[in-house]
Amino acid sequence: MEKKLKTIIWVLVGVIVVLAGVFIYVWSDRNAIIDDLTIDKENLTEQMEQLQTDYANLSSTNDTLNESLNLEREKVAQLIEKVKQTEATNKAKLRKYEKELGTLRSIMRNYIHQIDSLNTLNIALREEASQAKQEAKESKQKYNDLKTTTDDLTKQVEKGSVLKGRGLSMIGINNKGKATERSSRATRLKTCITLVENSIAKKGTRTVYVRIKGPDGILMTSGDQQIFEADGEQLMCSASRDVDYEGEEVEVCIFFQPEGQLTKGVYSVDVYTTDGKVASGDTYLK
Repeated sequence: MEKKLKTIIWVLVGVIVVLAGVFIYVWSDRNAIIDDLTIDKENLTEQMEQLQTDYANLSSTNDTLNESLNLEREKVAQLIEKVKQTEATNKAKLRKYEKELGTLRSIMRNYIHQIDSLNTLNIALREEASQAKQEAKESKQKYNDLKTTTDDLTKQVEKGSVLKGRGLSMIGINNKGKATERSSRATRLKTCITLVENSIAKKGTRTVYVRIKGPDGILMTSGDQQIFEADGEQLMCSASRDVDYEGEEVEVCIFFQPEGQLTKGVYSVDVYTTDGKVASGDTYLK
């Protein structure tokens, strides 16, 4: 009986030892599993925080795209908070969050593609704008150059269209219409000039004006004082005459009769049209 009892006791001790060993093994294995799950959770958290950093580094000039990025950043932040609050042993939730992480990564890649496309488009637009600006600058320069050339040509044409004269002469005329060099016999002064050929000059009736100054340097006028404008300047003339000018050479003679007796000395004459002075000359009366 006593021997049987001892046997039972030893069997029980053996069972206890075996159970203790099993318990220790299970407990150790559980701790190892928990440690592995904790590491998995930490790795998942690190990946999410890296994704959060990646989202933070994304930027765009498009307001709509920026609003969408802000929403995704908020989703990442919420997901990180959920993972932190979840036990490492809750494998189901952690796997769910891991899938959500993959989705957010995929969405981020799409945003990166959109931003790259926008940046490429912006670069192209800037290049086009720069090119258009350069072309506009070149066009403006060409316009200015053309305008300068046109203005120069216009001035040349205007200058070339001015009437010119040659062979200017002024003599004294007596009562019989004969030329005289004596001031005591001269009753009139006759000024003649030839308007030269000019195909681009204004055609039609042109007025030729003479300004005669006596030996005293004073402008000689008759009773009718005539005011005319030449090259933008208003002047008084001694006498004038209309002539039909058609671009061909034509001689014009203008007579001036003074109010008093002519005196001895040098008489000067300037011939004008509305374009300006045509010629100048003088004569001496004895």
